[in-house]
Amino acid sequence: MSPTITVQQLSKTYQVPEREGGFGAAVRGFFNRKYKDVKAVQQVDFKIERGEIVGFLGPNGAGKTTTLKMLSGLLHPTNGKADVLGFTPWELKPEYLRSMTLVMGQRNRLSWDIPAADSFLLNQAIYRIPDDEYKQTYKELDELLELEPLMKKPVRNLSLGERMKCEIAAGLLHRPKVLFLDEPTIGLDITGQVRIREFLREYNRRTGATVLLTSHYMADVTALCERIIIIHHGQLKYDGGINDLSKKIAPFKLIGVLLAEANSHDLSKYGEPVQNEEDAEKKYIQVKAEDVTSVTSRLLADLPIHDITITDPPIEDVIEQAFNQ
Repeated sequence: MSPTITVQQLSKTYQVPEREGGFGAAVRGFFNRKYKDVKAVQQVDFKIERGEIVGFLGPNGAGKTTTLKMLSGLLHPTNGKADVLGFTPWELKPEYLRSMTLVMGQRNRLSWDIPAADSFLLNQAIYRIPDDEYKQTYKELDELLELEPLMKKPVRNLSLGERMKCEIAAGLLHRPKVLFLDEPTIGLDITGQVRIREFLREYNRRTGATVLLTSHYMADVTALCERIIIIHHGQLKYDGGINDLSKKIAPFKLIGVLLAEANSHDLSKYGEPVQNEEDAEKKYIQVKAEDVTSVTSRLLADLPIHDITITDPPIEDVIEQAFNQ
């Protein structure tokens, strides 16, 4: 079976006008405008199989959203190829548009001044969804997201979490086989983020949909994705498992100790001190993975330790190292 998404040497370069400040520069720029080439995406290659949920990560400006826009057909690439479900995305064939969805956490799909229910009916008409199929799909989405109490409210009166639930549901009414999700939990509180993650996990389980997800919340990635793709300065930096990334780029562990006496002991001679905001009671040090056994033995022999933990580094730290390589 061929992959659902195949990307080969995909590239996108923008021509951005530039000039110095001041009136004189503005006049000169009017007659002789200068442009700078900005390489947003550079020769990216990857494949995604049916039913995978893949995290697509990178810092701001890395090229994530540009890639998603090309794969959804909103942008035409400068070079390269892409195949999604057997279609070339930027050809914008109706069959393709009915097979995928793009949900952007910072863009509105729903009309601001009308109830969400009316926007849903508009989507039904656009995608030509039969009434029976629409009712069945809505029932399933309502079961997962508890939509019914929100449907009669104008979208402007919904909270951010309520609006994002409706935005995602609206993008799934036509039962897409591929989901491109760009920051779907951005701005939500912890409860809202958890609900959206649970929904996406269950939707993937029920439908077998393929998901390519961008997020700055590492909890989204670790909860949903076994595989991640890292892009930085438009270039592919990593494609593989989260655990494999940790072993490859950050082969170290964190040792946390809770001392039985006052925490006045200097741990820097055992490893590099680090902060762990999730466990402020313990003092943490970072050590090489191969040194964990020997360092732990020294700590237990030298210090009055009440409790000790050994953990992997936060995925945020691992990815930060990947970006800086």
